[in-house]
Amino acid sequence: MDLTIQHFIALAPLLITSITTVVVMLAIAWRRNHSQTFLLSTVGLNLALLSIIPTLKVTPLAVTPLLTIDNFACLYMALILVATLACVTLAHAYLGEGKSGKGYPGNREELYLLILMAALGGLVLVCAQHLAGLFIGLELLSVPVYGLVAYAFFNKRSLEGGIKYMVLSAAGSAFLLFGMALLYADAGSLTFSGIGKALAATGMPSLLAQLGLGMMLVGLAFKLSLVPFHLWTPDVYEGAPAPVAAFLATASKVAVFAVVVRLFLISPAASSGVLTTVLSVIAVASILIGNLLALTQSNLKRLLGYSSIAHFGYLLIALVASKGLAMEAIGVYLVTYVITSLGAFGVITLMSSPYNGRDADALYEYRGLFWRRPYLTAVLTVMMLSLAGIPLTAGFIGKFYIIATGVESQLWWLVGALVLGSAIGVFYYLRVMVTLYLIEPNLRRHDAPLNWEQRTGGVMLLAIAILAFVLGVYPQPLLDMVQHAGFQLIG
Repeated sequence: MDLTIQHFIALAPLLITSITTVVVMLAIAWRRNHSQTFLLSTVGLNLALLSIIPTLKVTPLAVTPLLTIDNFACLYMALILVATLACVTLAHAYLGEGKSGKGYPGNREELYLLILMAALGGLVLVCAQHLAGLFIGLELLSVPVYGLVAYAFFNKRSLEGGIKYMVLSAAGSAFLLFGMALLYADAGSLTFSGIGKALAATGMPSLLAQLGLGMMLVGLAFKLSLVPFHLWTPDVYEGAPAPVAAFLATASKVAVFAVVVRLFLISPAASSGVLTTVLSVIAVASILIGNLLALTQSNLKRLLGYSSIAHFGYLLIALVASKGLAMEAIGVYLVTYVITSLGAFGVITLMSSPYNGRDADALYEYRGLFWRRPYLTAVLTVMMLSLAGIPLTAGFIGKFYIIATGVESQLWWLVGALVLGSAIGVFYYLRVMVTLYLIEPNLRRHDAPLNWEQRTGGVMLLAIAILAFVLGVYPQPLLDMVQHAGFQLIG
């Protein structure tokens, strides 16, 4: 095939992220310097993010049979790059040296390299229009995350989380590959559109195709931690260093969900028949089990892990509907979910930084936080309100769209599960908020002064909290952006 300048413009975000990864690797080999590695990573990610603007002018464009760049891909690439930038900024504060000169005792620089490689996998994934592209992107995303979760290897929980994620993820990938093989045997094509045409031609998907789609669903549901493939989530979230848990909850899941949406919308026959019923059952189970298990948690990272299971259960409602407002609802909900998750995990990161052996993730450590760290308390309060879907926050807009999609498609059981799940969610989110404002005897009123890495992270968190509030009050720019991305994909 002939590559033109337009192809290179379309691929700019992926190419710049790849070049940044290589430059960071060479810089580490030349000289270990934490600040230099952080600076190179952020410059590269910012350039990749800015390159999406010229990319939008040449879309839609099928660059290779494996990748297509359209407005849908651009929206989710931007979301992944923003989430990665936030996680890199948090990692800089987390791994930095404290006033005592102590900090993370191992090599710090490789964390940035692994995050960049995982982000590149996410970018490939959202552009995939072929099962080979899907698998390459998914593995490029997953393999660095094994190392990221176990990065604090001298902490047994981190090591345990990394091993659990690696073993179970390998099983999920095996299911995915076997499903792809069965689907190819039936459809004779590996492209999403080819599979869609082959399945549509036969009317009802054959038993072989349904089995293949079912096995692929197992592999993808594992990555999204949907019930009953969710068992790894709380342990991995708890064990992973806080900035890594933030990456896992945001960029990683957004990339996988985006490719699932593309697969279902380009191959409409894939979302017909038995599979729709299975997805509906998984959605209800994820919403109820995720929220009920979050009720019992006294660890904030585990609570957010179970909460994320419920949130992707809500998203499945729009996927099952797959018409009308569905595309818009998915885009809006993912943007609001990423903002609030980054804010919540960001507070845990700054509470735990610089690295001191274990993260400050136990709920009792947040008791009376308002009297010690009022800014962090304000951010976490806004994030909890947004996750609960309270009006005037970004989370309310996302949840409103999902309910509207469910009502439009008359999915009453799913809407009922969403309302019930949200009611349970309000209880444990408010429990966290109440803990922040409690007064204890002999409470120390002021914390030690912050170093500059923590200040950078703090400024970013305040910006996220303001954004969550602004989008809740005036969501129109976000809605316009998401509508534009969705219409091009459908077209």
